[in-house]
Amino acid sequence: MARIAVIGAGMGAMAAAARLAVAGHRVAVYERTDTYGGAVRRFERDGFAFDTGPGLLTLPAVYRDLFVKTGKQPLEDVVELVQVDPAARHVFADGTQVSLPNASRAGVVASLDEALGAGAGQRWGDFLVRAREAWDRTRRPLLEEPLWPNWQVLAEREPYPAVPHKRLLRTRRASTPAEIGAWELRDERLAALLQSHVLAYGLDPRTAPASAAVLPYMEHAFGTWYVRGGVRELARAVYERCLQRKVEFFFGAEVTRVLEKDGRASGVELADGTVAEADHVVADVDTARLRDLTEHPLDEDGDVRADPISPPPARFTLLLALRGGREPEAVHRTVVHAPDAEIELDFLASPGGDQPVCPTVTVLRPDDPALRPDGAHESVVVSAVVSSEAAWEDEGTVRRYTDFLLEAAQRAVPGLRERLLWHEVRTPVHTEEETGARFGAVPAPALAAGRGRFLHPANTTRLPGLYRVGGWSHPGGGLPHAGMSGALVAGLIVEGPEFRGSQ
Repeated sequence: MARIAVIGAGMGAMAAAARLAVAGHRVAVYERTDTYGGAVRRFERDGFAFDTGPGLLTLPAVYRDLFVKTGKQPLEDVVELVQVDPAARHVFADGTQVSLPNASRAGVVASLDEALGAGAGQRWGDFLVRAREAWDRTRRPLLEEPLWPNWQVLAEREPYPAVPHKRLLRTRRASTPAEIGAWELRDERLAALLQSHVLAYGLDPRTAPASAAVLPYMEHAFGTWYVRGGVRELARAVYERCLQRKVEFFFGAEVTRVLEKDGRASGVELADGTVAEADHVVADVDTARLRDLTEHPLDEDGDVRADPISPPPARFTLLLALRGGREPEAVHRTVVHAPDAEIELDFLASPGGDQPVCPTVTVLRPDDPALRPDGAHESVVVSAVVSSEAAWEDEGTVRRYTDFLLEAAQRAVPGLRERLLWHEVRTPVHTEEETGARFGAVPAPALAAGRGRFLHPANTTRLPGLYRVGGWSHPGGGLPHAGMSGALVAGLIVEGPEFRGSQ
């Protein structure tokens, strides 16, 4: 039985902790804040409750597997999962609207044809077929296997298939989602639909690889799910599963150093000087922060490693407490597209340039009594992907984005301004304080191609006994992927032999 020290109590960390404890190891989790869940948190006030992190779940099979492998109670016995249908309503810049059914290709094709014109649905359906091919080619090496044997192949080979050109006797391969939209979808609204899936993860559709097509495909194929009571309930369930498996949690325990002995990780040191010895250390922290915790070089030339200079985008969120009940025909999720997508992306890439414009906004209106005082009120979460480098300490910047989001949300919530009791602002500064992520950045999912720029560092490091887990590591990014990284790290430690570095 080995002693395992886990840094952080995010979803990936807890998933790894539960699996390691089941394997017979003694696991202790050290979390610098006063609660578990990482970015999966809840804000409560005056009888209202809100998810401040992810509000929806894709790939629930990841957590079903975690609960099957770590105890007798399956996932559905500890949380209630509800399919969101329609999956989303999209409000495009020209005023066109379309509601897309959940996990129904025929339903999506019919809805798009009706809203956007004959042929639009077929073009989107054909795109999903090609996206499935990219998914089939990358699912196992990208999500289910350790990175070290195959990262060069993932980095260099574009899995999104080439498409025969109708007028030329050759095939044409789109290299970005923006090119897929222009060449294959041939409708600005369909292109905006694709780009909104990519942008939702903090990726620029003009520079992300075409393999980002797997993002809308996953939602289409596996559905969009809501956890009754909010996604925070999923974090609670994973935390309680850890406790059942005798995992120890230490809150308010900030790790300041990874200890080394005889050339390998040997434990952690806390801010108060306490030393906790361990045979293995599992870190669920920002890659840059992990480098600060050890003097050992974790990466070498040829390894996949995160860019320490350019932070990825973050999220700006408003929590809205509304008087008046939710109307019966209300949709759980509405995406209000930016008035000018190109300007939005330009500002996201270079926040020091022109004045910001209204971004693409997501409005979540869960029909959940647990989140409101009574039926005469409603809780709503409004969010947008923003630059983490904007001046979030400046009141003017915060006020400007607050107005942007409220203006966009009015297109999803009738009478919003008149119904608003109060609102709570959540900037990237809040995210940084709660998660420790540099600039409040939110990790994007790993993608194949792009010369490795969209992969995350391997779960192993150049320091034997030290492992990465969570959104900043392979496979990384997004709520379900954090659980996948937990499974990978547990497998590396339990099954051995120990891998020495990202080979």
